[in-house]
Amino acid sequence: MQIALSVKNISKKFGNFTAVDNVSFDVEDGKFFSILGPSGCGKTTLLRMIAGFLQPDTGSVEISGKNMLGVEPNKRPVNLVFQNLALFPMMNVYDNIAFGLRRRGERGKSVEQKVNSMLKRVGLPDFGLKKINQISGGQKQRIAIARCLVLEPSALLLDEPLGALDAKLREHMKVELKKLQAEVGTTFVYITHDQSEAMVMSDYVAVMNAGHFEQLDTPQNLYSNPSSAFVAQFVGKNNKFIAKQGKDEDGNFFAETEDGHSFKLSKPVDLKKDDDFIELYIRPEAMIINPKVTKENFNILDVTVKALLFDGGNSRIGWDPEAAVCFKKTEGKIYEEL
Repeated sequence: MQIALSVKNISKKFGNFTAVDNVSFDVEDGKFFSILGPSGCGKTTLLRMIAGFLQPDTGSVEISGKNMLGVEPNKRPVNLVFQNLALFPMMNVYDNIAFGLRRRGERGKSVEQKVNSMLKRVGLPDFGLKKINQISGGQKQRIAIARCLVLEPSALLLDEPLGALDAKLREHMKVELKKLQAEVGTTFVYITHDQSEAMVMSDYVAVMNAGHFEQLDTPQNLYSNPSSAFVAQFVGKNNKFIAKQGKDEDGNFFAETEDGHSFKLSKPVDLKKDDDFIELYIRPEAMIINPKVTKENFNILDVTVKALLFDGGNSRIGWDPEAAVCFKKTEGKIYEEL
């Protein structure tokens, strides 16, 4: 296993505010690694320290096994794609991609071969002579990435590059980016606040909150086995209940909500104190409306439907306790509030 990027105990403060707090992680060569978190959690600060635009207060950054302490941004074997893409409007597509190669002294056939090869790899083989204002948002996205990839970086850093695109194009580009990364084999480190982008494209995702990583895992494990209340809420949709854990006469554990509803638990939560409240999160897909089942196999909750929010396949039901909704005992999971 070759490590393309290694970040060790890195921290950054601005005055009394800690933007990044003792973060460590490794990214394997050729992987798509995403850092997911809300605005202000420190993910862009972390990316800028990897790129060399900010110096960490503590810790180190290693790229392909080499310590980057004191190495200028333009000397690091990484390239950064900004949210606004920063393409040169006075140059055509070909010259935009060739810019970095020429800056480092390459000329002639070498540049031509590399640029044309990269245009083919991003699916735009005949776009070299087009002006930047003649191509679409998705095409600009691919040109910006091609301009970086042509320099053969050890890792490509992407700072919310899909943020400026419309919803339909953003959905399309998620698939395109993943396909492109798999084809070129370059390590991608991707910053986003959009959980869908991180889950669809990534091999591994780090969920960041208040300057630190809450959990670093595969998308599947983040969704199925969140390690904290923050991850459970931030990754995927949930129904949340505040409850207290109890134990019946048969030794079975249950969670009782503040309004008196009781849920059977498949396993107990390890509480710090017996009187601690817990947060109960239940995924929407673990719910069945008007089930034809017995109470022995399911947690049953009577509710009254108050609202229907239509959104195609993502439509939602707003409810209050009084009609029939149930939760699968095996899929409803419990997590202690941290």
